[in-house]
Amino acid sequence: MPTINKILVGSRVVGVGREDARLALGMATVVPEFLDWFQAHQGTIDTSSVDVINFLPSEGGRGAVAVKDIPEGHVLFTIPRDLTLSTRTSSLPLRFGMGAWKNAKLHEGWAGLILCMMWEAAQGSSSKWSGYFDILPTSFDTPMFWTEEELAELRGTSVVEKIGRADAEKDYKEKLIPAINSRPELFLPRDIHTRYSVEMYHVMGSRILSRSFNVEKWAPDEEEVGDGAGDVSMGSGMDVDLPDGAPAPPTHSSHGTDDLEHEGGEEEEQEDSSDIAMVPMADILNARYGSENAKLFYEENYLKMISTRPIKGGEQIWNTYGDLPNAELLRRYGHVDVIQLPNGGQGNPGDVAEIRADLIVSVAAEQHSLSTDDTHERIDWWLEEGGDDVFDLYFDLEIPPSIISVIRLLLLPDEEWEKIKEKAKPPKPKMDAVALTVLHEVLQRRLKEYPTSIQDDEQLLMTAPSLNLRHAIIVRLGEKKILDGILTKTAAALAMESNTKKRKTTHEDRPAAASTLKKSKRQA
Repeated sequence: MPTINKILVGSRVVGVGREDARLALGMATVVPEFLDWFQAHQGTIDTSSVDVINFLPSEGGRGAVAVKDIPEGHVLFTIPRDLTLSTRTSSLPLRFGMGAWKNAKLHEGWAGLILCMMWEAAQGSSSKWSGYFDILPTSFDTPMFWTEEELAELRGTSVVEKIGRADAEKDYKEKLIPAINSRPELFLPRDIHTRYSVEMYHVMGSRILSRSFNVEKWAPDEEEVGDGAGDVSMGSGMDVDLPDGAPAPPTHSSHGTDDLEHEGGEEEEQEDSSDIAMVPMADILNARYGSENAKLFYEENYLKMISTRPIKGGEQIWNTYGDLPNAELLRRYGHVDVIQLPNGGQGNPGDVAEIRADLIVSVAAEQHSLSTDDTHERIDWWLEEGGDDVFDLYFDLEIPPSIISVIRLLLLPDEEWEKIKEKAKPPKPKMDAVALTVLHEVLQRRLKEYPTSIQDDEQLLMTAPSLNLRHAIIVRLGEKKILDGILTKTAAALAMESNTKKRKTTHEDRPAAASTLKKSKRQA
C-alpha cells in the first residue's frame, strides 16, 4: 500500500498521496458533497468497506480503497440507471425533438452525448447531474491537449494519427454548431462561446473517452440472476461478460467507446449510440494491467459494482480497461502502466508495436524490383480477402504468420499468383530466407521511425523533465523493445536458414566429388 498523508473528510480519515497533497483541500470539500449528492439520488455505497482517497500518481491518483477485507461477490456500491448520464437519460433529446435530433445526426457517434453533457452543465445547479459535474476533470494529460513539441516525442508510435483532433472539430462545426444555432431557446446565445465552445467540446469528449461505460438497455425477457445479469465495462473495448448461469445479453447492437472512437478519430459506427453512458461513482475506480478486482454489473433498475475476488483491507479497488497497451492508455486516459515484467525489467505486458502493410510493400518492391501495378493488385486482393493492413507485434515476440504470408504473396511468380487467386487462399506462412530477409529490413526501418534509440530512451527516462515526456518515452520504449526483440529473433532465424543451406550444399557436393574421383581413377 502506498504511503499516505491522512486528512479528515467529513467524519472519516482518508489518505492523500504526498505528491497529491495539493489536492487535499479540494478533496476535503468535493468528495463529501459528491457523496451527499450521490446518496440523495438513491445511489448507495458500503462506506464500511469502501473509501475514496488520493493515491500516488503512479497508483492512479484519486481512486477507491478497501477499508477492510472484502470477500469476492460483495456489492461495493449501486447506481440507479436513471442516474447514469446518456442520451437516453438526459431530457435534451426530447426537448430538441427526436425527429430533429436524428435529422441533425446527433444520434450518430458521440456528438449527441457531448451536446447533452454541455447542455446539462450549462443548467448549473438545476441539472440533475450538477453534483457529478463538480468532480469531473477539467484538464487532461492526454495527447489531445499536448503541444506540437510534445507530440513530436510520440513520432514512430501510432498515437498521433489516432488522436483525431481535426476530425473531432469537423463534427463540432458540422453537427453541433448548426444544432445549437437552430434552438436559441435551449442553447442561450450568450453561452455559445463558453458553455458550447470547441474547447468545452474537447473537454466533454475527453471525459467520455476516459470515463464512459457501455450500459445496455434492459431487455424485458432478461431474468435477474444473482447480483447482476450483465457486465458493464469501463472505457469499452471489452465484451459483455455474464456471471455464471446468466442469460445472454440483449441482442441489439453494442457500442463501446472503442467502437465509436470520436475523440480517438477512428471511423464512427453510424448507429444509435445511446448505450454509451457516464456512470457516477463507478468512474472513480482506477485500472491497471492485470489488477482487476471489481466489475460493474447491470440489473433492470440498478448497476452494481461487485468485487470479483477477495480484496485485502488497504488495497486499491481496481476496475478494468481491458489490459490495453500503453499507447492506448495514454491516448484515452493520459497515463501508462509500468509494472514488473515476467522476463525482468519494467513495462506493460500488453504493449503492441504496429507495422503498416505499406512499409512491407515498399521493402519487398525495393529488394525484388516489383512493379507498382503488380503490388497494388496483390495488396488489393489481400485486403478484399480480409487481410490486415496493419500488423500487431506483441510482448511474446512471436512473428505473426500473416506478415510472412503477405510477404510471400508479394513475391510469388505470376503463375503462382494466378493459382492463389483461383483458390482464394493466401500463401502459407513459410518462413524461408527470402521472406525473413524482407522482414528483417522492415523491422530495421520501422525502428528508424522513432526519434531515439532504446539506449537513448533508457537514459532519457531517468531525467525526463515533464510527465508528458516521460509518458512518451515509456510508450515508444515499450514498442521499440518488441520490435528489437523480433528483429533479433528474425536475425537468428536467418542465420539458421543460412547454416542449413550451407550444410545442405556441402552434403550435396561431397558425393559428386567422390564420383568424379572414382571416374578419374578408372580412366587412368
